[in-house]
Amino acid sequence: MSIYDTLNPEQKRAVLHDKGPLLILAGAGSGKTRVLTHRIAYLIEHRDVNPWNILAVTFTNKAAREMKERVDQIVGYGSENIWVSTFHSTCVRILRRFIDRIGYERSFSIYDSDDSRTLMREVCKYLEIDTKRIPEKTILGAISKAKDELISPEEFEKSVGSDYMLKKQAEAYKEYQKRLKASNALDFDDLIVKTVELFMNDKEALTTYQNRFRYIMVDEYQDTNTAQFRLIHLLASGVNEDGQKEYNLCVVGDDDQSIYKFRGANIQNILNFEKTFAGTNVIKLEQNYRSSQNILEAANEVIANNIGRKEKALWTDNGKGDPVGYTLFESDFDEADSITSEIKRTVENNEASYNDFAILYRTNAQSRIFEEKLILRNIPYRIIGSVNFYARKEIKDILAYLKTIDNGLDNIAVKRIINVPRRGIGLTTIDRVNDYALNNDMSFYEALTRSNQIPGLERASAKITSFVSMIEGLRTQLNQENYDLTELIDDILDATGYLRDLETEGSDEAEDRIANIDELVNKLVTYAEGSEEAPTLSGFLEEVALVSDIDNLDESTDSIVLMTLHSAKGLEFPYVYMCGMEEGVFPSYMSIYADNPQEEIEEERRLCYVGITRAMKRLSLSAAKHRMLRGETSYNKPSRFIHEIPRYLLKINMPSDKNSKNSFASQNTSTASGYHHSQKNYKPFATNEPKNFAGNNIGTLSYDVGDNVKHIKFGIGTVTDIIMGGKDYEVTVDFPGYGTKKLIASFAKLTKVD
Repeated sequence: MSIYDTLNPEQKRAVLHDKGPLLILAGAGSGKTRVLTHRIAYLIEHRDVNPWNILAVTFTNKAAREMKERVDQIVGYGSENIWVSTFHSTCVRILRRFIDRIGYERSFSIYDSDDSRTLMREVCKYLEIDTKRIPEKTILGAISKAKDELISPEEFEKSVGSDYMLKKQAEAYKEYQKRLKASNALDFDDLIVKTVELFMNDKEALTTYQNRFRYIMVDEYQDTNTAQFRLIHLLASGVNEDGQKEYNLCVVGDDDQSIYKFRGANIQNILNFEKTFAGTNVIKLEQNYRSSQNILEAANEVIANNIGRKEKALWTDNGKGDPVGYTLFESDFDEADSITSEIKRTVENNEASYNDFAILYRTNAQSRIFEEKLILRNIPYRIIGSVNFYARKEIKDILAYLKTIDNGLDNIAVKRIINVPRRGIGLTTIDRVNDYALNNDMSFYEALTRSNQIPGLERASAKITSFVSMIEGLRTQLNQENYDLTELIDDILDATGYLRDLETEGSDEAEDRIANIDELVNKLVTYAEGSEEAPTLSGFLEEVALVSDIDNLDESTDSIVLMTLHSAKGLEFPYVYMCGMEEGVFPSYMSIYADNPQEEIEEERRLCYVGITRAMKRLSLSAAKHRMLRGETSYNKPSRFIHEIPRYLLKINMPSDKNSKNSFASQNTSTASGYHHSQKNYKPFATNEPKNFAGNNIGTLSYDVGDNVKHIKFGIGTVTDIIMGGKDYEVTVDFPGYGTKKLIASFAKLTKVD
């Protein structure tokens, strides 16, 4: 039996596609990685494609690692010649070979977000930019957005006109790039931008990689930005033996999972793929292997409300499964208490393990209450998106030493460690060295080597000379023929006394920091042993720089995972809780009141779709009637995304009064079956039978949902819901300043306001 016979019909069509552009619209859980790896094997086995000529690109190291392992298993001999890596890693490999063509040295450093912030602080200080008025984060965000769109500092400057804020950002962008270049450093965005610049300006470099990569495959294509699109377009534009462009480009993605607009992702790249690449073959993968049918139908119903999408609907052979749970709690505290209690009870009943559960929320701030409840119940948990291992002080310090040894032009790294551990080199000394470097157009480290020539440094010169001698000595050791790279961190610790200082301190915090340094040594050993090529310091620093939070998720640890919906993409869990399903929370106020609300709400809806499709066995949605936001109690309606799920798919859980108002009362829940809604304003959390209110028979109302009405106490508000109950109506009104109120019409005496 052939390995290709295990594929479903659409998967097989995609795998057997030969030449020309191919767009695979792969729904969540539809086996896209399987398709990509089998397609690589098919090209090699049946189309005589040399493994050397295949490039597979994705976004995270985790995804690249998984794809590489599967390719190795299927292809076997020769698979080591296939490039399977992230966008950034691919560009680093290209730039290490050719970046000297655009004025950089091949030993360039890669700046992470902390390094970029440090550099921007220096830039703002130099340009006398008031960071209270224009925060560094705002400037870096504007620069990143410009780079995503391949807008240079000069082009950015021309576009700002007379706007003061934008002019300052343009000045900062120009100085920031100037200092990056002087440090022989690139930030993350530059890795893509500079590769595009290289290809645009050096035909030989471009032709080299066009000839090498005859078949290109891109995963998660919906997440590409303009710069990444341009990079792929250039690489795929090579010509065949007949001088014709073939565009042997296969992209896999799902426009319904495009959720990274805030990072620069351009959904039009996937929506317009067929227009960009004429003759594109489009194949839809809609069979899901992850979730139950009820979960998938809920996802399909929600995402169907988006206009800017390619039509598709997920389905599965896994069976209908449990209905989607929905609970409206009194408060966010009740929500967290009930969910954590439910999880603990499920685990204690041996129905699941802690690592089967994920709690997903819209913003990181929502994790606090859950953490408190989990600690109270002694439930182990991990938060994805907290402090990255490589962002911890001791790790940043050791990495700065490694960067300085590898690339003395890296000003940020040298400044970080010049007085770590303390050497008596103060800020005044550092400022004088920095001024000398700027005035003489040299790096900070080179200025240190000339400290005896800098006025005012007579007393500090000996300390600086000692530091320089130490760095040069470590470099000499590194360059020795039989030197083992894994010894380098130990040599740094010995030469600096860094470890001795921590051991002398003897505190619990110092012990944790020592353990973190030990783990960094483990990482270096793992890199050296697993490197396909001869291990180098530059290679190690590249690998570390390109690690993301999601790559550090240890799925074998028995603990609950807490994370934002954005962080959850690409993962799956048997039990998923999506919390804070309220208007103003999810979708967020910023999207509701944006300049282009439809576009922003559609992005939020895609994020909801991603969250729903993370669940394998059971999905629980929850909202709170009131929640603390920014120090104030907020009253919000249940999210529109709840309204978009048909009632027959939902199991509505009512908090029980029998034991505790915070526990699920499964005995009081009900599920309607066989009913499908078609109206946009369907209320899934309403009961099937009309309510009965004590009151007068007041006949019809003079106002309707959406009208503005006046109340004698609360003032003017907007009617958001009306429920008939026998002789009276329950009217829900949003009052600015007072929140949402449910009123009995005959008592409220509301009057319509035109």
